[in-house]
Amino acid sequence: MILTRGARVTGAVLCAALALIVAGWVVRDVRAADGIEHLWHYWAGFRDARMSLGPTTSPYDVVLCVVYLAVAVAALRSSVAGAALVAAGVLTLVVRLPGLWNIGQPRMDTRFVDDLRTRALLCAFASLAAGIALIITAAAGRRAPHDPSETVPARPGQGAGVIAFLFLGAAGAVTIAWEIRQAVRIPSIYPDWFLGGDRIFQGLTDPPPGWFTAVLALLCLFAAASALVRAVPARPFGLIAAALLLGAGGLGVARSVHEKLLENFADLPIEVQLTVATGFFEVLAGAAVLLALALPGPAAPPSLPGQGYGQGYGYPRPGVFGPPPPSQPPPGW
Repeated sequence: MILTRGARVTGAVLCAALALIVAGWVVRDVRAADGIEHLWHYWAGFRDARMSLGPTTSPYDVVLCVVYLAVAVAALRSSVAGAALVAAGVLTLVVRLPGLWNIGQPRMDTRFVDDLRTRALLCAFASLAAGIALIITAAAGRRAPHDPSETVPARPGQGAGVIAFLFLGAAGAVTIAWEIRQAVRIPSIYPDWFLGGDRIFQGLTDPPPGWFTAVLALLCLFAAASALVRAVPARPFGLIAAALLLGAGGLGVARSVHEKLLENFADLPIEVQLTVATGFFEVLAGAAVLLALALPGPAAPPSLPGQGYGQGYGYPRPGVFGPPPPSQPPPGW
């Protein structure tokens, strides 16, 4: 199945609107931080980070903005436009949903003014509506190809599927393992870690850290399973998961370099060494999956209407293999 032209344009417009919303909040934080450098230090978790005003975003918002722009282009040009719109819609829903109960919490009153919280809540509703609209557009705009020149959705190649399965599956398992380790070490932050609360810190428009980590782990595992069976959704979901992994790993590597952890790596505690290594692994996994899934695999030829009709037993279709048979047998038959 492919998307109609109207569905492609609608999906591209919705993704562009989502990218514009995210970009607006990032620009607000850049101005509040008196420059991108101060905001970057805060995003990366540097110990010397200083901000005069509370941030409303996280570095993952930059990744989301890039994802929305990429999906907007894919909606107009790619054979997997439908799956890409669904992936963007699902990601938007799960990322923006916690804002409905977190933005209006009393703990946000002391950090953000009422006008800012009102705008954040309106943007959350608008993003959720756009996410639902993306899924509906992808479902309602499907149609069968009518011409051999129309490209059907391409599945990932066999080698690309194996690479994506190995790296995304391992990344999802590592993410879950770190969550289990944190639950054992710091049980007091739960359930706020997943749902939001006074015991954790988050941006105004961002989901709680644990919620986002769970989304990333599930996204990696789903994309890994899809890549193993070479399903059509494997490419868009896998590319989005890889982009998020690359962003997470990049933050970890930047933090390790800034804190000079690599200079005395052998002297660090084993858990700190594993934390540093996880950042490099996420960068490697994200880059490998991006390269593997960027190019589509061999596409199956489209099934045209009437193709194969008349094969086997019975009369062929009229006009395909000669004139239709007579309704009555001729005299003397």
